[in-house]
Amino acid sequence: MPLGEFDLIARYFSRPPSPPAADLASRIAFGNGDDCALLQPAPGMQLAVSTDMLVEGRHFLSTVAPALLGHKALAVNLSDLAACGARPYAYTLALALPRVDEAWLAGFAEGLHALADAHGISLVGGDTTAGPLTLSITVFGEVPTGQALMRHGARPGDQLWVSHASPGGLGDARLTLEVFRGTLNLPGEAFATVRQALERPQPRVALGLALRGVARSAIDLSDGLLGDLDHVLQRSAAAAGGSAEGFGAVIHAPALPCSATLATLPARHRLQYQLTGGDDYELLFSAPPEAAAEVQAAAQASRTAVRRIGEIVEPPGVRVLGADGQLLDAPWQAFDHFRPPGP
Repeated sequence: MPLGEFDLIARYFSRPPSPPAADLASRIAFGNGDDCALLQPAPGMQLAVSTDMLVEGRHFLSTVAPALLGHKALAVNLSDLAACGARPYAYTLALALPRVDEAWLAGFAEGLHALADAHGISLVGGDTTAGPLTLSITVFGEVPTGQALMRHGARPGDQLWVSHASPGGLGDARLTLEVFRGTLNLPGEAFATVRQALERPQPRVALGLALRGVARSAIDLSDGLLGDLDHVLQRSAAAAGGSAEGFGAVIHAPALPCSATLATLPARHRLQYQLTGGDDYELLFSAPPEAAAEVQAAAQASRTAVRRIGEIVEPPGVRVLGADGQLLDAPWQAFDHFRPPGP
């Protein structure tokens, strides 16, 4: 007999709550199994909520292993909480399936639950339906009132920092995508290394928590460094009553984290992937120069590599400088969900 909607939920997504840290256990007053979950933020805390959608063919390939897809679906949402300095404790899942494939569901659930357990968070509700394969997750976290990291706090003079895998760097996810597209070739071992960036991004939750009270602004890199940096510059200038065109930034190209594999590409392609590739899910943040030691301490405490890549400046626009300090001029364009993907 074909598996029905409620049997599907019961078999693959109904499970005992993940064992959260003791101080988070009381945040879920009532979880999965009713019309609504009941969440109770602690006194003095604000609720942080974020939703991301993944659509087959747009955000992931049909050939991706289901366990990896389960991991990534939750990871990209946790990355948003990390950028706010919020501690996650619950999530919901909405899942559209073209058909019921139990082997696929088992793998997807395995990857999803493994990452949830690693962060001590519980699945507290959601929905399933028939349709093109689409995943939508909403995550819930909390942050002390007034301490959330936001996009609008950057100020001229701030240093720009980015987190990165070690070894690894920005642009590996885009490099992997180009291999899948057939525009590039990589040896098997090198490809196996860089594809982790695309298929198993690591949300920097611990770093986000450690940066509270240290960083002035933060954003997670989902649509490419230049595009996401522009959000910070625009919002920060507006919040400070600055130029309607936004603040500006200087990026030092040689400082951008780069994997050994990406470093083998011509400089133009390497920079294109690092600056506009998207799907990095690292934290880009700013902090005043006098906080540099605290940034490094936060990185060490969270066991996350960080790199200073530039600074915020008053004049609008982003300038990318080469090793000789000269301006690099190239038609880099940030990722846009409604623009066809380019080279």
